Amino acid sequence: MNSFRSYLTGFILFLLGLNAAFALDTVSATAPGPDEALKRLIEGNQRFVAGAAQHPDSSAERRTEVAAGQHPIAIVLCCADSRVGPEVVFDQGLGDIFVLRNAGNILDDHTIGSIEYAVEHLAAPLIVVVGHERCGAVTAAVNGGELPGHIHSIVDAIAPAIVSAKAEAGDKVDNSVRANAVYVAGILRRIGPIVGEAVQAGKVKVVAARYDLDSGVVEVLK
Repeated sequence: MNSFRSYLTGFILFLLGLNAAFALDTVSATAPGPDEALKRLIEGNQRFVAGAAQHPDSSAERRTEVAAGQHPIAIVLCCADSRVGPEVVFDQGLGDIFVLRNAGNILDDHTIGSIEYAVEHLAAPLIVVVGHERCGAVTAAVNGGELPGHIHSIVDAIAPAIVSAKAEAGDKVDNSVRANAVYVAGILRRIGPIVGEAVQAGKVKVVAARYDLDSGVVEVLK
């Protein structure tokens, strides 16, 4: 009797192991790499620009599916500006992108920690830092002067990008918008211990981008 129970227990554990292995294989087979994830976002933006958005992954079935767990294909850090909704401009749905938003798409400890969480625990393969045309936070940083409340902390974070773009010809604000997105993306590529190591291992890609308010186009910068 004991030998039968041992056999039965072993057989059940074997089946559970097969199920677990199958589940892992299914996830790895369907999870996109960094380049494929970026391709999906760009294709979604192209649909949005053309007025042909599909609004994917927005059904009741999708809601039920992601209630059990999330596996976003990308992390998007963008401005809090009400005109720059990443799920809209990239034509993505529930559970597709892990979004962080603040004025000026800047980094602080909470933002970095959230990105680290999405890289470490959700295995998101792509980070996109999206600045946008005529950004109010960047404009304030370019103009300088005294600012009320805690708004100065935003301007202080953007200041290094303003300095790097100062010598460039053309629109100072737009040059700074681009420089700020590139600057933040550069920090994320290097910052340890989680994100920088994942980038070095080729598991995560970080790109900077600019969203055009007028055309709706997301331009990959670097």
